[in-house]
Amino acid sequence: MPTSTSLVRDRGGAVATAERAPSQPPAPTAPLGERISLVHDYLLVMRGAERTFAAIAELYAAAPIFTLLHDAHGTNGRFAGRSITTSPLQRLGVDQSTFRRLLALYPFAVERLKLAQSDVVLSSSSAFAHGVRIPDGAIHVCYCYTPFRYAWDEEAYALGEISPLLRPLLRRQLRRIRAWDLAASRRVDSYVAISQLSRERIKRHYGRDSVVIYPPVETHRFAPGTPGDALLVVSEILGHKRLRLALEAARRARAPIQIVGAGPHDGALAADYPEAQFLGRVSDEELVELYASARAVLMPGMEEFGITAVEAQAAGRPVIAAAAGGALETVIDGVTGRLARLDDVDSFACAIEDIDALDFDPARAVANAERFSVAAFERRLSAHVAGVLEGAGRG
Repeated sequence: MPTSTSLVRDRGGAVATAERAPSQPPAPTAPLGERISLVHDYLLVMRGAERTFAAIAELYAAAPIFTLLHDAHGTNGRFAGRSITTSPLQRLGVDQSTFRRLLALYPFAVERLKLAQSDVVLSSSSAFAHGVRIPDGAIHVCYCYTPFRYAWDEEAYALGEISPLLRPLLRRQLRRIRAWDLAASRRVDSYVAISQLSRERIKRHYGRDSVVIYPPVETHRFAPGTPGDALLVVSEILGHKRLRLALEAARRARAPIQIVGAGPHDGALAADYPEAQFLGRVSDEELVELYASARAVLMPGMEEFGITAVEAQAAGRPVIAAAAGGALETVIDGVTGRLARLDDVDSFACAIEDIDALDFDPARAVANAERFSVAAFERRLSAHVAGVLEGAGRG
């Protein structure tokens, strides 16, 4: 398969080559007659936030990209051919498995990213990108997945991930990050939230209003297939994702289950649930097939949006999700899936047992997923950025 090569530069001038395999056709470039710079927290793997940022990058195809860390292999060469500037932390060689160790350094590093002279800075942030220092005279629009969840809403999960001896140190770090994060939020001109939950958090933690523009989902990649017997979970294996609840519910319902994803808890969960099939990270092509052949797709955690639920519906499969967060906006209870009580194993087990009795129409699920297509996202985001510019007298 042919590939193309790009150059990735860090602030120290280091150059690395990245190979890119062909992906979907490029998105049309937004007709923005201003200089724009794009910022994302870190580009290490292709999860939901990175796929959203990829759509932003394709929308503004000429814009330079700035990020704390970049792994061309981990992101499947998705940003090949782009001008990418990283922070000096890039030289440390961290990846998805080790980047959390640099937590205390990220606020310092993001403020020292040297952005190109711009009229608009568009940041894509679930943690630190919104804290970038923008050039004089620029307008800062932040597409915010959530205020940094471990600092504001899920500190207990963060503390539970480490040794008790280190928890006082992490608690102090998170307290300092909260203070920095709040100060950074005051420098943003316009916030865009990914869901009503995200919007509520931005208001509660930052005191800022925002508009909701749902993230893009590459719905064209998926199509209905022949469903099998196994349930499917697609998730990073982290505490706040509540994978143990999904595994326990499947066990109680006597249903086979497959887990796509990786993380620090995969070994322990595999030992506790030997009947489950842990597939690790899979290719995009494999994931398409897994979705289409799933009996149903489980989303046990409270997601700010939950791209998994939309991808599953685009593949014509029902979703069993916690009745919280983004699932309330993406899953039609009783039509395209079932909503179970958050943190209630029995509720999820009952939903699994009842899912085959659902009057489920794959075509209805596919149509619902199309509300969140890349094209819909591009229209809404480009219109919002243009409106912010016009309001600032730049239109």
